[in-house]
Amino acid sequence: MATEAKTHPLVVSVSPHVRDEESIARIMWTVNFALLPAFLMSVYYFGPRAVYVTGLCILTAFLSEHIYQKALNKKITSNDGSAVLTGLLLGMNLPSSVPFYIPIVGSFVAVVITKMLFGGLGYNIFNPALIGRAFLLLTWPKLMTIWVEPTAKFIALDAKTTATPLGILKEEGVARLMEVFGDKMSLYSSLLMGNRAGSLGETSAIALLIGAAFLLYKKYITWHIPLSFIGTAAVIAWLFGGKEGFLTGDPIAHILSGGMILGAFFMATDYVTCPTIRKGQIIFGIGCGAITMLIRLKGGFPEGVMFAILLMNCFAPLIDRNVAPKQFGAVKKKEEKK
Repeated sequence: MATEAKTHPLVVSVSPHVRDEESIARIMWTVNFALLPAFLMSVYYFGPRAVYVTGLCILTAFLSEHIYQKALNKKITSNDGSAVLTGLLLGMNLPSSVPFYIPIVGSFVAVVITKMLFGGLGYNIFNPALIGRAFLLLTWPKLMTIWVEPTAKFIALDAKTTATPLGILKEEGVARLMEVFGDKMSLYSSLLMGNRAGSLGETSAIALLIGAAFLLYKKYITWHIPLSFIGTAAVIAWLFGGKEGFLTGDPIAHILSGGMILGAFFMATDYVTCPTIRKGQIIFGIGCGAITMLIRLKGGFPEGVMFAILLMNCFAPLIDRNVAPKQFGAVKKKEEKK
């Protein structure tokens, strides 16, 4: 007896034909996990305030996305980890001294205005956490620039305000910075470990590098943007960053100070807002490094990482368009003469 052959629909789609077990949720939660060492170091140095500020950011980001999608009868995606990641990154970009409404407003702006109103994850033009921080800095500049000296105690009774290493470096140079920390090795070790004033998640360079190494190992990010970003900044810092003249700058102090490592590995590499082509990513990183150092050395702000990444976000589609490889066998159409 003949059996009827089963037919299966033929699915045809554009290349590349690649199947992978990775998902948005898995990637987002992995990046959250990679930031855990830096978050724990912020708790160690800044105590309960680090948990309070970062927790408010994460909770507001999660609820903002969930309520927005629920109200508009859209698919609920707040559990995929992207809202949590936005809140975590924003919290790590804030001082420990900010009042409660700063994390709430910043997270709302980051999630609802920067991401959801543009269509949700994958459609936003700018990095949401950085737009949230930029809005807060421009709205409450004084509150966003009060830096507390780390205590390395979970419960601190007094909070002593102080200048950040990057602020001292900009105003008085590396010589003054070494006076504050004792000597060059003490300076570098403090910057590596995070024993200095600054935003919650940017202080401990070693904790950030541990998380970055994990993402590189998992191949969730590549070296192209971070290396070109940091390398460009290091060269410019060495050439023009010294108070004593040409070729007297300290590139290591610039790399380890401020938010360069956090920005280069965790924010400039955002899949949605950076170029997708490797050559374009190198150009993107060079632009980020150059603009960062331009602002640090000549601008009114001591830090330029946030503005540099946001400015280069504008050019990401244009960069991709101009470095895209030519299609094999494609022939340019000649313009018709009028």
